[in-house]
Amino acid sequence: MSAPIPDLAIVVVTHNSESVIGDLLDSLPAALGGLTADVVVVDNASQDSTVAVVEARGDCRVLVGVNAGYSAGINTGIAACPAAPAVLVLNPDVRMHKGSVSPLLVSLRDGIGIACPRIHSEDGVLQFSLRREPTLLRALGLSRARSATFSEYIQEPTAYTNAGLVDWALGAVLAISRDCLVDVGRWDESFFLYSEETDYCLRAREHGYGTWFVPESVAVHVGGASGRNDLTHTLQIVNRVRLYARRHGLVAGAAYHALTVLSEVSWLVRGHAQSRAAIRALLRPNERPVQLGCTGGLVPR
Repeated sequence: MSAPIPDLAIVVVTHNSESVIGDLLDSLPAALGGLTADVVVVDNASQDSTVAVVEARGDCRVLVGVNAGYSAGINTGIAACPAAPAVLVLNPDVRMHKGSVSPLLVSLRDGIGIACPRIHSEDGVLQFSLRREPTLLRALGLSRARSATFSEYIQEPTAYTNAGLVDWALGAVLAISRDCLVDVGRWDESFFLYSEETDYCLRAREHGYGTWFVPESVAVHVGGASGRNDLTHTLQIVNRVRLYARRHGLVAGAAYHALTVLSEVSWLVRGHAQSRAAIRALLRPNERPVQLGCTGGLVPR
């Protein structure tokens, strides 16, 4: 007799996450509120005790592999749950609120392929987790202007009180329908880390699947559990340029690249030391992270 099909699959990709993964998994029963879930933890070659912590539990499966990036981990987890009608992708440093999963799943209908919750910090402060599509003007990094023309971040508090469509959202918590997964296909593993959720939401939209914000679903995002350093910042900045250049072509990509360099220079002047590494990587292809494999031209693609 075959096992019953769960209401959803939950995919968590870990890397040196021993300090946070237990709290996430502990939060899931109340968050599910009676829904059934196949919980799969995909470990990207952790060097700490993450795998031991997860294996000691009886409420999930763990798949251990090489660290081929965040998208690769998501793809591995999704492939391990082929029957589930929806997949909830979670960062390991998330805590789901009680009853938070059902509203996300209910939203996955009528052309909505991706659903995202309201996200708070540990101290209860609203995080601006909703985003606008990247444009040339938004590459300038003028998010403090709080203008839709210049800011990719949606920073109007009223935008986080009502449900609605968004261009894309922070990838810490994303529920995705099976139809969307089948039609859009695999997450792009070439990004390794950062911009993969931007790419996936925009590709989903091109296939007719919107991304829907669900304010009654709430999660806490600890953030920074894996640390911020020159490498992670460089991955983030270079991947932004790659995404834009791939979607808009070399000429527009070159303009976005130049504007991003200017933005990072301005951040360096304001004391953001990690921007120095990002500037070097943008201007010197051979200094880009090897994980990205994009050392062939000035405009990374």
